[in-house]
Amino acid sequence: MILKLEQICKDYVQGNMQIPILKNICFSMEEGEYVAIMGPSGSGKTTLMNIIGCLDQATSGNYFFDEKNIKQYSDAQMADLRLKKIGFVFQNFNLLPRQNALENVELPLIYAKLSKKERRKRAEQALCRVGLEERIDFFPNQLSGGQKQRVAIARALVNHPKLLLADEPTGALDSKSGEQVMCLFEKLNQEGTSILMITHDREVASRAGRRVLIRDGILNQEENR
Repeated sequence: MILKLEQICKDYVQGNMQIPILKNICFSMEEGEYVAIMGPSGSGKTTLMNIIGCLDQATSGNYFFDEKNIKQYSDAQMADLRLKKIGFVFQNFNLLPRQNALENVELPLIYAKLSKKERRKRAEQALCRVGLEERIDFFPNQLSGGQKQRVAIARALVNHPKLLLADEPTGALDSKSGEQVMCLFEKLNQEGTSILMITHDREVASRAGRRVLIRDGILNQEENR
């Protein structure tokens, strides 16, 4: 099992009020699965993604990642887990505009303190894996939206993470580019990559092997493809 959430709650304090966002979330995911968490705006899916991605911590409950309870992790331990075990793909790509595709993909490897030679080798391999071996020297403003997202996916994969976490990965793309990205996710999953995708789009969610629905901070049902 790659991750398990037990009775996860998340509250935000607003003045004298405590507002519940996530309510007793229980969820687990096996290694090699491709799961979509689907819900409308305001459902709590982004908050849940932030907790799963170790960008935020739950108010209560337990979160096990790779069989370790990270509830008591320090900020440094959380950052190390994000760097080494979770790859992030965001709706708006989050590429650095003054760095080319290769340099953008190399960035996590710099934080991981790999040598320049090893960084380049692994970044080239990752870009080849997403079909961009001929675009390694291109800057973000020279790439289409779909190509930018594939660079972002290569960057997410370059540290060989246990989990690929994608937040609305087709939200900024046209239908053709979105289809290319979804086909790439399916290919990566077939190769063994564990993928957890957050989306509001039912059609996009239907491409995953399993769908989990969230509404008003509650996971209320699961559907198999």
